[in-house]
Amino acid sequence: MKVVTAREMKEIDVKTMQEFGISGTVLMERAGTAVARKVNELFGRKRTIVVSGSGNNGGDGLVIARHLHNNGWDVSVFLMSEPDSLSADALAQYRAAERFGVAVHPVEKLLTQHQSFLSRHALVIDAIFGTGMSRPVRGVHSDVLTLINTSGLPVVSVDIPSGISSDNGQVLGNAVKADYTVTFGLPKRGHLLHPGATFSGKLSVEDIGFPRDLITSDDLGVELLDESFTSRLIPLREVYSHKGNYGHILIIAGSRGKTGAARMAAKACLRSGAGLVTVGVPESLAEAFQSCFSEEMTLVLPDRGNGFLSSRASQMILDFIRHTADVVAVGPGIGVSTHTAKIVRDIVQDASCPVVIDADGIHALGGNKKMIGKAKTPLILTPHPGEMQSLLKGSDVLDIEKDRIDTAISFARETNTHLVLKGVPTVIASPEAKAFVNSTGNPGMATAGTGDVLTGLIAGLLGQTGNALHASIVGVYLHGLAGDLAASKRGQHSLIATDLIDEIPAAYRALRPER
Repeated sequence: MKVVTAREMKEIDVKTMQEFGISGTVLMERAGTAVARKVNELFGRKRTIVVSGSGNNGGDGLVIARHLHNNGWDVSVFLMSEPDSLSADALAQYRAAERFGVAVHPVEKLLTQHQSFLSRHALVIDAIFGTGMSRPVRGVHSDVLTLINTSGLPVVSVDIPSGISSDNGQVLGNAVKADYTVTFGLPKRGHLLHPGATFSGKLSVEDIGFPRDLITSDDLGVELLDESFTSRLIPLREVYSHKGNYGHILIIAGSRGKTGAARMAAKACLRSGAGLVTVGVPESLAEAFQSCFSEEMTLVLPDRGNGFLSSRASQMILDFIRHTADVVAVGPGIGVSTHTAKIVRDIVQDASCPVVIDADGIHALGGNKKMIGKAKTPLILTPHPGEMQSLLKGSDVLDIEKDRIDTAISFARETNTHLVLKGVPTVIASPEAKAFVNSTGNPGMATAGTGDVLTGLIAGLLGQTGNALHASIVGVYLHGLAGDLAASKRGQHSLIATDLIDEIPAAYRALRPER
């Protein structure tokens, strides 16, 4: 399913009206009917307050009020403006509501008599601002939003909670915190990015008749990952095949005190379906690694005698890549030093196969976009926001979090890489300026080692598919799904990274059952 900005949604609205001949009045009627149907489904017949703004969102609210009133609800509408200030379509709906006998009041009555109204109603419907809101909420509007939030009643928002930016999910001064949001046609970025995702509550996307060609257009560059989309990208296992068909992955990971990062990345890589996995380890830790590996092989690399790789390892790694590896993953637990920086940069500049870079490997790049952009083979970078900050010198983590989608798209396009910006939600961006927003995962995954598991998954899938974008998408979705399956068994508080590895087989089966 595509994900849109306010501008993109507006263009879909306009084209639907101008090119397909469906009027704004018809779309408003369909939108309000869809919300009324959802409200009936959720709450049954009750008493509700509808707060309507002056634009089309307010018009939707008036349609909702009319339908609920006609179905036997006790409905009180409060208008944020004088009737003659309503948009043309909203004014038509106001007149229809009045003819149906809906009680319509100025919003000042709600502000001055709120105890009386709130005490005898069971629900608030927020139809104040639509998706085009971009200015900070102030004055009476802010007072009304605060009153809704402190009412103690369930809240249903129409299209998007009033005061939330449709484009980045930020709070525009003040915002309604909804229990449910009913939106139309497609989800907006602000529904998926935090804090907008939290303010939206449970999201429903309703079909109100936008032409399919418009809502599936390739011109819409952001996609919400779901089971249907992702399952089609899972690599098939041919009957006549052998381990060499599924990729030989070299993982450069681990150091003294961080051997677990290498083990988790390697095990996840094997669970992804990789044919062969070799782990490049510091020579002074080789025995420790070999004693805990079973299916994994090891490449013993020169270190500095203290469990940390030496820059002398570069040539051995590049030779192995040249003659043996199909994919190399580097970074989990290798530490940050001039030696590891040289190793990572040598791999980026000289590797003859695709490269996945995470954790300490990202820090080793030092934000050198020019070098990253000159890589000879596909690069997948998997930073969390702190690591993303090191790639974007001078950026602040808060700025990155304020607009995860555009941050990821901009970097991927500029550096010709595939970027997996981990977090809530994880965003995958391609060099072609396409982005994919993940829908799986839970707060229990905020624990040490889950990033190492993701690195192994993506690297293993890349070895099987040869497609950096598909490997990133499937890896991220499977990773989150494994986390959800693990949380359903163990709870979120007790979740640890190795639980995810244990659930990768079940996640695969859930996504594409084997026949």
